[in-house]
Amino acid sequence: MRRRTFLAAAGGGVVALIGAGAAVWTQVPVIPKRPDPDVETALGWISHRDGRYTLVLPRAEMGQNIATALKQVACAELGAAWDAVDVEPHDTRRARVKATVGSESVGVFAEPLAQACAALRDAVAAGQTEGQITVRPRPMAELRAFRPGAIVGTSPEIAQGREIVTGAPLFAADVRRPNMLYGRVLRAPASIEMRSAPGSWDVAAAQRIPGFVAIVEDCGPPIAKARGLGIVATRPGALDAIAAALAVAWDIRGAAPAPDIAGSIDVDARTGAGKLPHTVLDGAPAPGDWDVSLRLDVPFGAHAPIEPRAAVAEWQSGALTVWAGTQDAFYVRDVLADAFGVSADAVTVQSHRIGGGFGGKTICTVEAEAAALARATGRPVKVQWTRAQEFALGFHRPPSSHRVRARVADGRITDWDHAQVSSHILFTSAAVPAWMQKGTDLLVGDPGVARGMAAPYVLGRAHAAYDAIRLPVPGGPWRGLGAGPNGLAVESAIDAAAIVADADPLAFRLAHVADPRLAGVLRRVGAIANWSAAATPAAGQRTGRGLAGGIYKEKSYAAAVADVAVDARGRVRVTRLWCVHDCGLVINPDQVRAQCEGNLVWSLGLVLSDELAIERGRVVAENFADAPIPRMTDVPEITVDLIESDLPPAGAGETAMVAGPGAIANAIRAATGRRPVRFPVRAGDLAA
Repeated sequence: MRRRTFLAAAGGGVVALIGAGAAVWTQVPVIPKRPDPDVETALGWISHRDGRYTLVLPRAEMGQNIATALKQVACAELGAAWDAVDVEPHDTRRARVKATVGSESVGVFAEPLAQACAALRDAVAAGQTEGQITVRPRPMAELRAFRPGAIVGTSPEIAQGREIVTGAPLFAADVRRPNMLYGRVLRAPASIEMRSAPGSWDVAAAQRIPGFVAIVEDCGPPIAKARGLGIVATRPGALDAIAAALAVAWDIRGAAPAPDIAGSIDVDARTGAGKLPHTVLDGAPAPGDWDVSLRLDVPFGAHAPIEPRAAVAEWQSGALTVWAGTQDAFYVRDVLADAFGVSADAVTVQSHRIGGGFGGKTICTVEAEAAALARATGRPVKVQWTRAQEFALGFHRPPSSHRVRARVADGRITDWDHAQVSSHILFTSAAVPAWMQKGTDLLVGDPGVARGMAAPYVLGRAHAAYDAIRLPVPGGPWRGLGAGPNGLAVESAIDAAAIVADADPLAFRLAHVADPRLAGVLRRVGAIANWSAAATPAAGQRTGRGLAGGIYKEKSYAAAVADVAVDARGRVRVTRLWCVHDCGLVINPDQVRAQCEGNLVWSLGLVLSDELAIERGRVVAENFADAPIPRMTDVPEITVDLIESDLPPAGAGETAMVAGPGAIANAIRAATGRRPVRFPVRAGDLAA
């Protein structure tokens, strides 16, 4: 169904909500289409002309360096030199590709690409110089790309690396079009769950600003319920001054959201009121007292990409072209076609390298703003969000409240219960209306919230369940989805259970592991970190060492050890991190290590710094001073060890999130005797 299609009610009528004298029609949003790749589709990714090959990336490049890894697969299978293969980003004039999500670029895309390259190699060798080719699917063992000794498993020069360090244009913000203007869409300082629109503004004052071009009232679809007011200038530096001069008075309707977001997701209050609706583990713990009962609370956390999102839009003869840094160019195309009443064929979205996505650049926002302003002015328009807009109008890691309980007997966990209340992740309220979200809650819940709740250990009678509450600030996909907060909760409780059992945390985990790959990464990280050795103390500091492990999406494995030092004022410094990672066959060791390092830095943030300031249902953080991220001085020496494997390749982009936060939190407990349960950790909670 199209977004503009009216929703038929159960009785066959049209649902209309009447308020303030105007009808507001319930609409069906555009639904993302995410087909898995196949060999036939992969033929469109690779081509040959005059002795050179072109690889059109089926995935967005956002720093995971998938351009390098897939180029390695192509070169190995083609038998081509590194410099003989050019890499280009995809656009929507080609066959649809799945959104760049899920840490699956290698695990899902490498084999179809290798199959297509093998067919192309044979065709070129047979003298075919033009036309389409066909693919004879081969067993994976026959594909050259996955054999020992190929370029796979090495670390060649990073694709686009030279362009990055020399400042070549790679990002959407680098796009320049003839006669281009610069725009911004202003929105009310209120929760986007409240209905808001511009009421009045000072046109004359704005017109006096040098560079002023236009004020645009029809500035594209609202973001949730927030309608905007567009401004356009000849130079980006004029936009702040124009916005200030306009002095927009906003019409904000409806009651302000409840200020107590933490209270809205209080796990103890929710479980006290009844059973949580979505079950992850369906065991039935025996009644009785619990040896471990932990309440952990994690707040909103931002994606904090270094690049605020940007797009350039241009209309020509009724057709729209948009240049954007998006994780799902085809979804953006579909939304734009629907929003502006044109066919999908009339919209082209050219993807660009993304300066940090992490799941946050999957919906259509700035692209629609640029398209609306370009249509209104008849000229190309670039829109780049400010940092404050990135915080206020994007979606974020939702807060979560956990109660994890365990019972221990004879050194084993016999009973386990993990209750969680959070907000939506996959069915984000940034794109899904409340009525549809309720439907998904009834039918399937939200698998993003559940990710990582099924503890990877043998726990006897184990139960886990959750609920997802719509909040005034949208939650959504964030690195690892629920795996980071859930892994933190699970590994904190496992650590507490080991203390109850008077057992070594590593030995205790191994005693509860049935999966040999998980046991392998746990043993390996213990070995490389010399687990039994205590962290080196320093004058005036308490030191501790912590461990955690886990499985991501039943495919990739990680374990981590952290050393921390805590001073008398309770300030925590992570002094060393080790990580062991098993993702099957490693295409590019350097880039897998880089992904693990990135995960571990995110782990630092989750435990020690991530928190968005929210007032009256809206994010009020405007810069990194308000919502700090780990700095270079916060990052310790990191050792990443990769398990050598001949198993099929799997994802590496999010796996270490299952282990890093828990290792750091458990190290803090070892150093101070106080288990962190409120995040980010506050120095006052740990003061000597």
